[in-house]
Amino acid sequence: MEDLRADCGSCHGLCCVALTFAKSADFAIDKDAGEPCPNLQQDFRCGIHEKLRPEGFQGCTVYDCFGAGQKVSRLAGPSWREQPGQKMFAALPIMRQLHELLWYLTEALQLDQTREIHQQLRELRDHVEEVTLQDLETVDLEAERQAVNELLLKTSRLVRGKQPKSKERRGADLFGAKLRGADLRAANLRGAYLIAADLREADLRQADLIGADLRDADLRGADLTGALFLTQSQVNAARGNTATKLPSAVLRPAHWV
Repeated sequence: MEDLRADCGSCHGLCCVALTFAKSADFAIDKDAGEPCPNLQQDFRCGIHEKLRPEGFQGCTVYDCFGAGQKVSRLAGPSWREQPGQKMFAALPIMRQLHELLWYLTEALQLDQTREIHQQLRELRDHVEEVTLQDLETVDLEAERQAVNELLLKTSRLVRGKQPKSKERRGADLFGAKLRGADLRAANLRGAYLIAADLREADLRQADLIGADLRDADLRGADLTGALFLTQSQVNAARGNTATKLPSAVLRPAHWV
């Protein structure tokens, strides 16, 4: 998983240039795509990295490129300071989506419950890895996502087993839901809207959380051990504390207390 983690020290600061910022609760300024953030230094590091949240750049602390930034930077060679950067800026969001798929496939391959589909998972992961080395402008992302999603659904069924209808909450609108202490073990929460939901002390072990919106969800004391397809960006967008139990592949955010 390490090559699918962001390594800002090996990147040309692409997310600080290629992406658009809209002044809001997440960003203190407006910034057009292709325009360097004023906080970006000459060495491509952020000048306020340790103070992003108090300075009004909460959105930066939530973003995760899955290692796409350093890969595009490595493949592109010279930085956008030394050559036109439009091509690498356009490549970043495509590479990010491909690396997200690689993250999910790698996670699925590490599960004992998926042994019967390990060969399929391995072959598809190798295929997606090859795609990342092609001309990204020609990549059919929708086709790649559909192929991967088929195996991720199989992974989910193998890990979670048969569950009652009450735990089939795919795409559910749970905005602000009162779910403190809820039994959501092995629940299907794919794409669920859990914005600002109260999930304190909830049991989310082996729950499928792919695409779930956890912005401002309260995960204090919640148990997410073995939760499926949980990403760093989802965790960074939520609230938690030292009592929150996370999968081993996900790091505890620095702003959690």
